[in-house]
Amino acid sequence: ICWLFVAVVAAILLTMWVTFTLTRLDRLHARVDAAWAALDAQLVRRAAALVHAAESPDTRFGADTRRRYEQVGAQALSESGEHRRAAAENVVSRAVAEALTGDDLDARSRDELSDAAARVLIARRFYNDATRDTRSLRARRMPRLLHLAGNREMPAFFDIDDTVPSA
Repeated sequence: ICWLFVAVVAAILLTMWVTFTLTRLDRLHARVDAAWAALDAQLVRRAAALVHAAESPDTRFGADTRRRYEQVGAQALSESGEHRRAAAENVVSRAVAEALTGDDLDARSRDELSDAAARVLIARRFYNDATRDTRSLRARRMPRLLHLAGNREMPAFFDIDDTVPSA
């Protein structure tokens, strides 16, 4: 009878641990999804700010620079796929840095563009932190053996050059 009691307690504790881990993993995946949505929104906002700055009549860009910034922003807004999106966002980052370091922007466009770039930096950090936590839990032995993540895809880090030049 004593061994039966120990077995029941062990089964209850194991079930509680699996339930706790499964719930935590589910919350982490939800956090990754929410962080990606926020990052995507900030990336779109930054690209739109670049296009807006290029189209603004108050900026002093040359015609070629104006057209290039519009194309870069429009391309970033239309890209999909992880690698293609990262490459497009790196092009936007370089264009934003170039625009912010020059003297061609009016104050309003400069503020909008630098604010959008700073928000991308923060959103990407939140996303990559959530990705790191999720990957860490999924890499442990028991969640892997019990397939607690189910058919969910392993979240990938989103690495782009998003440094914000000082104004």
